[in-house]
Amino acid sequence: MGAQQREYRKRSRSVQSTKKITRAMELIAASRVVKARQRVEETTPYARAITRAVSAVASYSDADHPLTTERPDATRAGVLVVTSDRGLAGAYSASVLKRAEQLRETLQAEGKEMVPFLAGRKAEGYFRFRGREYAKAWTGFSDRPDFESAKEIAETLLAEFLKGSQEGGVDEIHIVYTRFVSMVTQEVQVVRMLPLEVVEAAEVTTEDIFPLYEFEPSPAEALDALLPRYIVSRVWNALLQSAASELAARQRAMKSATDNAEELIKTYTRLANQARQAEITQEISEIVGGASALADAK
Repeated sequence: MGAQQREYRKRSRSVQSTKKITRAMELIAASRVVKARQRVEETTPYARAITRAVSAVASYSDADHPLTTERPDATRAGVLVVTSDRGLAGAYSASVLKRAEQLRETLQAEGKEMVPFLAGRKAEGYFRFRGREYAKAWTGFSDRPDFESAKEIAETLLAEFLKGSQEGGVDEIHIVYTRFVSMVTQEVQVVRMLPLEVVEAAEVTTEDIFPLYEFEPSPAEALDALLPRYIVSRVWNALLQSAASELAARQRAMKSATDNAEELIKTYTRLANQARQAEITQEISEIVGGASALADAK
């Protein structure tokens, strides 16, 4: 009985130590997610403005631009997969990787080869563990992305797209990331960035209908200037959305772990008390039995 009691006390102390760690990580994630949400909200006006500008040029001009024209012989598709650098965030990274696998199967069914570009150590580890090749990986900033990293990623993707599959590049660019909806809801999104798909038109109200445009300089030159910035803004926004989603998922996961630790502590405390009570009961029984034996001997 004494050994059981010591074992339960030992396990309870171990769980208490774990609880302190998970509680601290929960508080850290809760403090960081506020700033991450604010950064997402701050980038929204610019993203909408440049989206309107690109949509206007693409929709109201007859320019045959390489960034907006479908390639009939497309054989390679670049896919940017955005995951976290660290774990302890529930199924956050696993959901993104699962969606990336589904996209790979879809592209293969269309006769296209997937060329992965990875953001986050979880994605890099996933591909390395399975012995799969990837074009390039960026790590170290998943929960605190910076604009320079987003710009580097966007420029790399754009350069690969402009090269084309004939020169070892890609014909399409997709991005798989997690969109932050709320602290409770985060959705994995798959967006094709290139060739450009103006998917934001559904968000335009009757008050936002574009007027007729005359372009100066030419529409092609306007697209040359706008589209690279549009791609950078999309990648930057995706990284910020993913960062907020990661922190929200980590906060929920750590809160759940803390609650489970509290339940385990209660369970081990109860078991230790039961073991102690059984030990006391056994000692009393032994004393009573010994006293009865002595009385019978007399």
